[in-house]
Amino acid sequence: MVHLQRLPGLAVALLLILWTPVPALAITAPELRGASANAVVSRDMHGRQLQAAEYIKADLAGVDLSASDLTGAVFNTSDLSGADLRGASLFGAKLQDANLRGADLREATLDSGILRRADLRDARLEDAFAFNARFEDVDITGADFTNVILRKDQLRALCRRAKGTNPSTGQPTRATLGCT
Repeated sequence: MVHLQRLPGLAVALLLILWTPVPALAITAPELRGASANAVVSRDMHGRQLQAAEYIKADLAGVDLSASDLTGAVFNTSDLSGADLRGASLFGAKLQDANLRGADLREATLDSGILRRADLRDARLEDAFAFNARFEDVDITGADFTNVILRKDQLRALCRRAKGTNPSTGQPTRATLGCT
C-alpha cells in the first residue's frame, strides 16, 4: 500500500521530465540560416579558394570561377570550368549555359538542378547525386558519371549523347553511365 501512495507523485515527475522543452542543438537547413549563408560575389572569382562557401539561390551568371577550388560550395553560376567542386551542393541550382568543362564534381549534389545547355565535357561526376537534376541539351563528351544517381529518363537522354573518354579517369562516358 505504501508504494501505491507514491505512484501519483512519480507520474507527475515523469510527465514534467517528458514535457520539458529541449532546445534544438543546430539548424542546418541553409534556408533557415538567413542572408549570411551567401558569400560575397564579385564578377571575377577566377582561382579563388571557396571551400565550404554557400551561394544559396544566388545569381552568379557570368561570374568567372574557372580554376577555382570550390570544395563544398553551393552554386548557381555560368562559368565553373576546371573548378574543384568535390562535395559541393548545387541543390536546385540554375546552371543554364554553365561552363563546367573539366570541373571536378565528385560527390557533389546536383539534385533538382537545371543544367540546360551546360558544358560538362571532361567533367568528373563520380558518386554525385543528381536524381532530380534536369540535363537538357548538355555536352557530356568525355564526362565520367561513375556511380551517379540519375532518374531513368535522364539516364536514357544522356546515353543518347554519350561519347568520348574522360582524360583524367580514362573511362568511356557510355560505360560510366551504364549505357547498353
